[in-house]
Amino acid sequence: MIAEKSSVWFITGCSSGLGRELAQQAIARGFSVVVTARDVRKIQDLVTGKEAHTLALPLDVTDSNDIERAVKATLEKFGAPDVLVNNAGYGYQCSVEEGDEDEIRALFDANVFGLFAMTRAVLPAMRQARKGHIINITSVAGLVGSAGGGYYAASKHAVEGWADALVAEGAPLGIHVTCVEPGPFRTDWAGRSLHQTVTHIADYVDTVGARMDATAGYSGKQPGDPARAAQAMIAITEDAHPPRHLVLGAVGFNVVTAKLNARLQEINARKITALDTDFPH
Repeated sequence: MIAEKSSVWFITGCSSGLGRELAQQAIARGFSVVVTARDVRKIQDLVTGKEAHTLALPLDVTDSNDIERAVKATLEKFGAPDVLVNNAGYGYQCSVEEGDEDEIRALFDANVFGLFAMTRAVLPAMRQARKGHIINITSVAGLVGSAGGGYYAASKHAVEGWADALVAEGAPLGIHVTCVEPGPFRTDWAGRSLHQTVTHIADYVDTVGARMDATAGYSGKQPGDPARAAQAMIAITEDAHPPRHLVLGAVGFNVVTAKLNARLQEINARKITALDTDFPH
């Protein structure tokens, strides 16, 4: 069990959306909370009047110097983080064929390599303390790909696979790992945290184009409640055996379970083929 009033939380990407809501609730519960954003002015209101147990820091997770400074400041004020929430990142929609090279690389720098670097910076303190909980905000897209979201899904799938390895390495040291996979939640993600390369190829209008139109039309109407999502994330840090996966929202739950059931059925259907590719006994 980690979430006590003395717990130290470090949350990336707190200027909006789930990150901001989680930061607000963690602060309200009396945790020691480090809130971060690329523009620190956007998070100053979170810490005003609460400076004794909060710290607002500028942080671009693609900048190794920013990461080093932020972790150093955290250790100096609060000690080792008990909970690291890797929330910073953004979305990108396009067809696979029309993906922009610069956009793709920037996406992976933030969603993948920045997250990896942030975690590496915090792990030594958690390892020494023999406790900690790393929460990665991935997405339903970390388990299910969809038209128009190939590169975004690839970035989230990368984190999911990496997290499996981190579980195996961290568990003997008292370090828990959870990937949170939200479905559609009512945040400003589509307006502020989504890049797009609009499709111009007619063959993709009914797939990628339709997906982009649906995303724009859905914004502000998503069924997921960010406040309840934050409550669920805090709750898993109070669990002695936190989950490896936490899918949030009915839409996300239904999409993920249908995909995984179909995948297992497909793999089992080729069981004989799989077994027959070993050397004969």
